Amino acid sequence: MVASVSEKGTRCGIVSPDNGLGATVRYYPLCLDISGKRCVVVGSGNVAERKVERLLACGARVEVVGKALTPILAAWKGEGRIVHREADYEDSCLSGASLVIGATDDETVNGRIAKDARTRGIPVNIVDNPARCDFILPSIVERGDLLIAVSTGGKSPALARKLREELEEAYGPEYAVLLEILGGLREKVIAAGRPSAENRERFAAVVRSEILDDIRRKEWAKVKEIIRRLTGVEMEVEPR
Repeated sequence: MVASVSEKGTRCGIVSPDNGLGATVRYYPLCLDISGKRCVVVGSGNVAERKVERLLACGARVEVVGKALTPILAAWKGEGRIVHREADYEDSCLSGASLVIGATDDETVNGRIAKDARTRGIPVNIVDNPARCDFILPSIVERGDLLIAVSTGGKSPALARKLREELEEAYGPEYAVLLEILGGLREKVIAAGRPSAENRERFAAVVRSEILDDIRRKEWAKVKEIIRRLTGVEMEVEPR
């Protein structure tokens, strides 16, 4: 999961009228490991469903608080993928949570969620309300383990979406294959015990080569030869 997190004493993406700074928040981008962590989503509609989907993809233990679930959320409940608390929001819902997302259509409830989470020291995101967020969620492009994130600081989701679509066109599935190859190559090169500066040169030479074009054409023999020629490493490169 990727998030942009507000720094202490600031609010998300706006000039906060009560922070005494009079300056726009600068986000600290990070990749957050939430695998096995309890994450609470308050709300049970379509927006909540999208948030839950992403949390599940990142390995979180997700609890959904709300009355009527969407068909997909109900299916996930039936499969045991989420815990459903069929109730109105109460602050006790946040006990033990590592992260909270408020996705209701009730501003009063959303305000309570933000206040209660902050009181407990739990990072909170209120959908479409940066002023009540401790972190915001960027628009992302994924190609295997490659993750590219775009954030406009909460100012223009439409622009973030446009940029994401452009990135999706520019960075195709070949990048996922390349990254897998580079990961395996890195292990082999480092194990050889060469100096770090020399290794960096070898990796850079591979990335700058025509290897992506050969991956797109599925010319695996050429991909293998590029790696052997530039690094001296013999390795299998064709995806399994």
